[in-house]
Amino acid sequence: MTGRAGAPGLRRFVKRPAGAGPGTAPGLPPSIQEVLAARAAARAGVEALEGAERCEMCREVLGERHGHVVDLEKRSLSCTCRACYLLFTHEGAAGGRYRAVPEHVYHDPGRPLTDTDWNELQIPVAMAFFFYNSALGRVVAGYPSPGGATECELDLAAWDRLAAAHPLLGALAPDVEAILVNRVGPGGNDPPQTPPGLGGMPSPQTPLAPLAPLAPGPGNFEVFLIPVDECYGLVGELRMKWQGFDGGAEARAALAAFLDGLRRRAVLLEGKTDGPDVRPGQPEPESEPQPELEEHSGRAPTWPT
Repeated sequence: MTGRAGAPGLRRFVKRPAGAGPGTAPGLPPSIQEVLAARAAARAGVEALEGAERCEMCREVLGERHGHVVDLEKRSLSCTCRACYLLFTHEGAAGGRYRAVPEHVYHDPGRPLTDTDWNELQIPVAMAFFFYNSALGRVVAGYPSPGGATECELDLAAWDRLAAAHPLLGALAPDVEAILVNRVGPGGNDPPQTPPGLGGMPSPQTPLAPLAPLAPGPGNFEVFLIPVDECYGLVGELRMKWQGFDGGAEARAALAAFLDGLRRRAVLLEGKTDGPDVRPGQPEPESEPQPELEEHSGRAPTWPT
């Protein structure tokens, strides 16, 4: 397995330059452009809040928790208000260029992964993310590290075999959802009742070095289907809080809180529908606001660094 930071894929949220006008998202049908322009005009006389984060579609002031929309052409994520977010929850909205990132978390405890399954993927770390990149036409794997997110080589044939046997993996929606696999047990990230570890992550001194193998012994695997933006948030938070050789107590606590939040939110896969996967109204806060990450120059990375 080889790992590298900054592989091609979705960019993290791109900051709009100061003074940029509203309704500048390209490629939108005229009908949607009119709606966004009308919303912006209705607020033209209202004094702007200093430093407030705004919807990248209509410039509405955003709260700490807000929706995100994927621009499939630019391979980027945009922060959006609730009204604009809902415009893109249906397949084919805006000609298929923009897609709202779903909000639910799913699991399928009746069909757990085994050590044999994990070994078949040849990823010797305790936690990894997987998402389907439609631009590349394949599933991409990555893991968080103190240097940011790092892509690792994935045996696509092995992934296809596992996806056929595990419905949760097969339910992955392209570009907007991710599969998170976390090993619980030897060499993994234990539940909150035992001290959590960052399992298998490299030290900050050698962020791109090959990872040591997982500790021997049987382990259990938690598997979640999550919104792709939550992968970005976790990677950024761990990067900012990492201290010392093993990550430090603050990073371990952040990881434990993230995993505990997924466990509390997860619903059975049988409840997943093919329609818009959104909760009614404004989402309730689940944790601290996700950190903003800087835009990358050059190629857009699969995982933020």
